[in-house]
Amino acid sequence: WLMSDNMHHQWLLLAACFWVIFMFMVASKFITLTFKDPDGYGAKQEPLILTAVTKVEEVPVPEEKHWPEEFQPTGKAFSGNLIRQPLVHMERLELLRNVCRDTALRNLSHTAVSKFVLDRIFVCDKHKILFCQTPKVGNTQWKKVLIVLNGAFSSIEEIPENVVHDHEKNGLPRLSSFSDSEIKKRLNLYFKFFIVRDPFERLISAFKDKFVHNPRFEPWYRHEIAPGIIRKYRKNRTETKGLQFEDFVRYLGDPNHRWLDVQFGDHIIHWVTYVELCAPCEITYSVIGHHETLEDDAPYILKAAGIDHLVSYPTIPPGITVYNKTKVERYFSGVSKRDIRRLYARFEGDFKLFGYREPDFLLN
Repeated sequence: WLMSDNMHHQWLLLAACFWVIFMFMVASKFITLTFKDPDGYGAKQEPLILTAVTKVEEVPVPEEKHWPEEFQPTGKAFSGNLIRQPLVHMERLELLRNVCRDTALRNLSHTAVSKFVLDRIFVCDKHKILFCQTPKVGNTQWKKVLIVLNGAFSSIEEIPENVVHDHEKNGLPRLSSFSDSEIKKRLNLYFKFFIVRDPFERLISAFKDKFVHNPRFEPWYRHEIAPGIIRKYRKNRTETKGLQFEDFVRYLGDPNHRWLDVQFGDHIIHWVTYVELCAPCEITYSVIGHHETLEDDAPYILKAAGIDHLVSYPTIPPGITVYNKTKVERYFSGVSKRDIRRLYARFEGDFKLFGYREPDFLLN
């Protein structure tokens, strides 16, 4: 009887040991699943990477491009704004979509995808990229990036300045040079982006570059376009000084400006709206960069396009992208409120689509 009782206790002890071992295995598995590296999670859980990345070198670069609705950050730091950068770009695209749906702004936000628009879009077939040119927003540097990617030059430093805008030599095809079916395919499949800046500051930059500090190889701005604007819009025709900013604003804000635009041809690309240049409500862009945050946006765009390991955006001089409120107010101080309001009425779509505030001096 005692032997039977001892065997019974031994079996109970053995069963208890097995039960403890089993519970330990279950707990160990639970701990492993709970603290698993977020890089191993499925696609739907990938946003967790925003708060879990530690060593950016260990995060793999995705080979597949992602479009606006699907794009997930890959974990590489963007000038210290790892958490904020992807969210900022998603918010910009969401704002764009919302304004595009605003029927009250339809005339200011929509345009046909015409040859004029397709002429503004440069193509990099090798890396499946489309770049819409918005002059006076640092486009020269982006064109250099695409020239290198297309293989015309091996590095940005090797590109002569006179070649960048020579479309016979720079190896940058325009989207308009393809057939309708090829255009449609590229618009549907390629990574697409463009850059914007405060609309009024951009106009000041265009005025200074084309009518004040005009390069010698573009004489038509001062000798043909400026006289045309002066004849039509200068109130005091006896003045002999060159084109003034108030003349320029009066021309741009005129609801009937198009009759002069036709005479000026493609030269107007330096001051027409982003809507007219890139058709942002008709073309689904992957990223919209802002000149004011280009130090962060440039590496983000290269990363999102999957080309950051091939080329870098040229170094940005300190302070060059900062919005200069004082400069803008100084230029507009000599312009009548009526002309400023008419100018804003034309560019309101650009202000609203890309989140720029209405100028304070317009509200006073």
